[in-house]
Amino acid sequence: MSAPAEVPALVSSTLDLSRQRGFITSIRNETGRLLASLAASRTGTLAELGTGCGVGSAWLSSGAPKDARVVSAELDPALAGDVQKIFAQTDNVDVIAGDWSTLEQYAPFSLLFIDIREVMESIDVIADLLEPGGIAVLDDFVPSAFWPPIVEGRVDTVREQWLTDERFAAVEMLIDVDASLIIATRR
Repeated sequence: MSAPAEVPALVSSTLDLSRQRGFITSIRNETGRLLASLAASRTGTLAELGTGCGVGSAWLSSGAPKDARVVSAELDPALAGDVQKIFAQTDNVDVIAGDWSTLEQYAPFSLLFIDIREVMESIDVIADLLEPGGIAVLDDFVPSAFWPPIVEGRVDTVREQWLTDERFAAVEMLIDVDASLIIATRR
């Protein structure tokens, strides 16, 4: 896919932390650029459920308007501390050490990035966290040419649920030949 090879400095810092920590599952730059583009259209509070090394939050922050706030939760307190150091000079990003549900106090969200499968299964909770018109971006799907979507010989019920839930206008997007994501807008 065509895009500049450079990434924002904050994203670069989080990618460095990812390499140091041995994370190989940070989001793809294509997904990051999509997050930054979507964030540019949002106001209010944006969130990442599952900070990891902060790559998603860095992309959100790189696109978000200056008056928007980005919050993120990381279960591992040591990792959350490392990520907090990266964002120490970034006024609009807060990284909380704790379970993803600790972010409920910051809802409603105008944009929510989720790349934890177990969290995606909580569609009712996620729907309640989004403001009307709020967007959920769900990452880390394997493309399927079938309906219902089949992955490893089984129906991907999480994807099926998100793409058919009447509370959302949703679409699956191919990010690469082996990766897709879902964008779901709360009606």
